[in-house]
Amino acid sequence: MSTTSAFNDEKGGSSSAGEPEYGHDPASGGIFSSDYKRHDDLKEMLDSNKDSLKLEAMKRIVAMIARGKNASDLFPAVVKNVACKNIEVKKLVYVYLVRYAEEQQDLALLSISTFQRGLKDPNQLIRASALRVLSSIRVTIIVPIMMLAIKEAASDMSPYVRKTAAHAIPKLYSLDPEQKDQLIEVIEKLLADKTTLVAGSVVMAFEEVCPERIDLIHKNYRKLCNLLIDVEEWGQVVIINMLTRYARTQFLNPNINESLLEEGGEKAFYGSDDDDDDDEEKKAEAAALAKRKPYVMDPDHRLLLRNTKPLLQSRNAAVVMAVAQLYFHLAPKAEVGVIAKALVRLMRSHSEVQYVVLQNVATMTIKRRGMFEPYLKSFYIRSTDPTQIKILKLEVLTNLANETNISTILREFQTYIKSMDKDFVAATIQAIGRCATNIGEVRDTCLNGLVQLLSNRDELVVAESVVVIKKLLQMQPEQHSDIIKHMAKLTDNIQVPMARASILWLIGEYCEHVPKIAPDVLRKMAKTFTNEEDIVKLQIINLAAKLYLTNSKQTKLLTQYVLNLAKYDQNYDIRDRARFIRQLIVPTDKSGALSKYAKKLFLALKPAPVLESPFKDRDHYQLGSLSHLLNTKAGGYQELPDWPESAPDPSVRNVEVPEWTKCTSRKERKEKKVEKPFYSDSEGESGPTESADSESESGSGSESGSAESGSGSESEESEEESESEEEEEDDEDERTKKKKKIDKSKPKKPESAESDQSSGEEPTRDRKGTKERRSGSESESEEESESESSESESESEEESESDTDTKKKKKAAASKPPPKQTKKESKKETKEMSLLDLDDFEPMPSPQVTPVNNFLSSSLVSDLEGLSLTDTVLAPTTIAPSSSVRMYELLHRITGEGLAVEYCFSRQPFSPDPHMVAVQIQFTNNTTSETKSLHIEEPKLQSGMRIKEFPEIELLPAGESVHVVMGIDFCDSTQAANFQLCTHTRKFFVSIQPPVGELMMPAFLTENEFKKEQGQLMGMNEISEKLTLGEKCQSDHAIIERVTATANLSRVPCGSEKENRFAGKTVSSGSLVLVTVARKEGAGVQLTVNCEKMVIGTMLVKDILQALTQ
Repeated sequence: MSTTSAFNDEKGGSSSAGEPEYGHDPASGGIFSSDYKRHDDLKEMLDSNKDSLKLEAMKRIVAMIARGKNASDLFPAVVKNVACKNIEVKKLVYVYLVRYAEEQQDLALLSISTFQRGLKDPNQLIRASALRVLSSIRVTIIVPIMMLAIKEAASDMSPYVRKTAAHAIPKLYSLDPEQKDQLIEVIEKLLADKTTLVAGSVVMAFEEVCPERIDLIHKNYRKLCNLLIDVEEWGQVVIINMLTRYARTQFLNPNINESLLEEGGEKAFYGSDDDDDDDEEKKAEAAALAKRKPYVMDPDHRLLLRNTKPLLQSRNAAVVMAVAQLYFHLAPKAEVGVIAKALVRLMRSHSEVQYVVLQNVATMTIKRRGMFEPYLKSFYIRSTDPTQIKILKLEVLTNLANETNISTILREFQTYIKSMDKDFVAATIQAIGRCATNIGEVRDTCLNGLVQLLSNRDELVVAESVVVIKKLLQMQPEQHSDIIKHMAKLTDNIQVPMARASILWLIGEYCEHVPKIAPDVLRKMAKTFTNEEDIVKLQIINLAAKLYLTNSKQTKLLTQYVLNLAKYDQNYDIRDRARFIRQLIVPTDKSGALSKYAKKLFLALKPAPVLESPFKDRDHYQLGSLSHLLNTKAGGYQELPDWPESAPDPSVRNVEVPEWTKCTSRKERKEKKVEKPFYSDSEGESGPTESADSESESGSGSESGSAESGSGSESEESEEESESEEEEEDDEDERTKKKKKIDKSKPKKPESAESDQSSGEEPTRDRKGTKERRSGSESESEEESESESSESESESEEESESDTDTKKKKKAAASKPPPKQTKKESKKETKEMSLLDLDDFEPMPSPQVTPVNNFLSSSLVSDLEGLSLTDTVLAPTTIAPSSSVRMYELLHRITGEGLAVEYCFSRQPFSPDPHMVAVQIQFTNNTTSETKSLHIEEPKLQSGMRIKEFPEIELLPAGESVHVVMGIDFCDSTQAANFQLCTHTRKFFVSIQPPVGELMMPAFLTENEFKKEQGQLMGMNEISEKLTLGEKCQSDHAIIERVTATANLSRVPCGSEKENRFAGKTVSSGSLVLVTVARKEGAGVQLTVNCEKMVIGTMLVKDILQALTQ
């Protein structure tokens, strides 16, 4: 039955009595069917007990709705089935109800209890559909029920239901704006959601309900940037537009200092020898420059630009357009060019898309012409283009015209003039006029071309040419009197009012250049005055007045005749003009003082008109918006905010790590490791995964790739403090075990124990000695040195730890130390536990140990770089940087007025604070006079970062250099430390930005310990990449050298010949960094980095990848 009736639907006939609705043809008899029988068969099917019949009926009803048929009279029959057990039927019932709930509100309200039951349904699709229907019933009485439903759905386990809740928020807000505060709470909760399904919808709700509440975005900014690539396309558009507005309020303008940099630098350099009077002004200028000069892009700003760039390849034109407008409004000028290719690609799309894209390109080409110049040919006009597209392409071509490409563009324009599309031809002639005004070299060529067009058969072409020529002639009329004469002859033929008016204005304005022709033109015009259009009549009156003032003998009577005709004209504008001019130019007894100045008034020099693009000021609307397209403010448009003068606090975007999650999981791990070794393998898995989860939750927002949040490091410190207490308790139980092991190795080398202890606090002088030993031993084979390195490392560690053990006992007996000391101790204790508390590790008997001096491998020496070999304390200025240490420029000698400053990361422990990176700075005085009081002022640091300044250098003689060491706690991020370097006369704004490899210090682990730690840093904490080794990096020796040069890591002994392992920990927080380089067939290599801090891991992989592939 159902199939036949469906067939009849298609035919439009009504063979069955139940389907008369489709019998629209009067001959079919359908017009006489009674209304009460409409859809009877569907109602019967919906009332039946069989689910299959109900399902069939619902499918037909939904098909009717899809075809645009009205099925509202079935509402009572359908709504009864909302409680149906069959899920398929239920889904279709909800689809129907979403469509008609708003129209049949009273009936929908009767079944509201069923919808509320649907909100508790186990099936997520039913829960979402119930909420969708509930939010479609637009009756204020159920607002509290809707509010409750949205709040519950916002906490639903299913992301699909949470997405539906986000969609329901704007509906409820439009129904009852007083609910705004409660809805903002729900939006805040949903903004913290980590699923890509919800992100786009909740940002849409945010934009509808509370776009001014920028503070809700701070904590979610980094997360939104990182999720962006995986959000559905329409969600991407909404998020990108919102983030564009957000970035304009939170970051500084990246293009603000472009011109200031060059001018300011030269003034500062050359203006040093001027008089004393100007000194104060110059100092103020220099201070302002120093403040404004170095623009350092906020890492979060860079994160947004980097994460949106791949979306330029999206298949969705709206996404590409959104990214393009983001780059145009936010990116530095040097980087905006990337959007040009993507926008040109969109030009191959439908004409509607082309129209929007070209509107935006036309605006962009006014300010950033160079961006689209390489794609000039893409804007050439095709004969199949619609007129609107042609005119926009013309606009772009005109904007792109310059001295180099103007000849090509004018050749194109010549072809376009032959087109049959008259509007397009008129626009082309205007474009030629604009090219002529903008580029002086081609003005004459364009004028000659336009004059030739005056003999065109088409009146519209001639008329447009006259209007354009008139504008061009105003620039240099004396050179072109012959053109004015030529145009005067055209008054007999041209009938277009605007063209006739333009010719008359030209003759009147430049009547001195054509003294014989002008009166004759006026004579002809006086004859036809009564038949002319109003615009032409006004110009005839003007011409008569001007000729009366310059040549009254010939034109006095003509002028009076024209003014008399105008006096009785139907148009009051013309009557008023005639009356006004008569009083002004014809002197009588009653005429006022103005008549003396009539000539000056009428024949004053008038500035030539500037032919500007209609898109000139459109960029104050956000590109890609409807307001920009219409060039008028549309409803709901959000203004693009101006850049702030000074950068708001970036720490508001830092996401705090919830301490309880990390601490509990770590404590569990420690307890399982120490107290329950039997279960450590199975149960210990929950520890790392929990901590990884908590870290990913908190850190997902801060995965900026270039910055780690300051608050994250603070929470890590507190976490380490809590660990240290835990470990001190554990250590009591382990003491006896360790003592026995230490006793075995004690008699070997008592001196090294002391020296190792001192190395933890102060660096040593004997660094050159280490370097010589290193170079001498580089030729030794790798296999031998690997076995030796594990033994020698373990011995030296045990010896040093025996000393620290005694110190700990003394500290325990004394009163409790402050928290910072506990932190340092806890770090040492973890090292002791990890190295000595191993079942399979036994120190070798002493006769078999080869002397370290003979068999030190190059990798081991680099591992031991941080350790001192003598007791002498190092003066901070005498660190000799190793040959592999790279020098960076801090201040160029020209910018520094003869003072050159370079720096390097010495990879030595910084004695005043082990959590700081030691930075060695070299000052060179290239001037002929001495420099005094070199010191640091006004450090501008990201939250959590610290600086330990070097002692002030009182005097630096001419031509000499001096080295100093300063410490910087970078908080495990590559954000720059900004500060002022001051001399007795000047201040220079400088910044030190560390490569990620310099934020680490070597960590000495055994092979088993490496594997154990690696097992705890799996999942999101592991980053793996495949690569092909470069030609110069085929040997193991080269790989080790490249890796240790890139990052300050130590080599870990490895049983496999095909693997190289390295370990280190971050200087600031002590997070482990494990690197594995595994050889594959040929030159293939698998690079794996395990690190608690995912951002550091990601950046390190990039750096090592680059080093190994070169």
